[in-house]
Amino acid sequence: MKISTWLKWITGICEAFLAIPIAGGAFILSTGWQALLFMFVFHLVALIFSIKESRSFAGNVLGLITNAIGALPFVGWIMHTITAIVLLVEAGVSTKTDKAS
Repeated sequence: MKISTWLKWITGICEAFLAIPIAGGAFILSTGWQALLFMFVFHLVALIFSIKESRSFAGNVLGLITNAIGALPFVGWIMHTITAIVLLVEAGVSTKTDKAS
């Protein structure tokens, strides 16, 4: 499995955690919004690997946008949820593609 696929799985799972209304919000607040900065950088790294490996990268671009505006309570929750879904679908497709080749 390619590195970009692993990074999609990991970022998707992290985004899904941040999308949990109380737990994700409490985690973000307890880190002083540093979790959003970390995820922004993590999505940037995943984006670079996705481009380098000629893979889809829409989920990681969406992740960059999500973590840039993730401090807005309701908007952040919706964006984390959408981003998690997109990333996990992309990871599943990438895993299937990796196994087929």
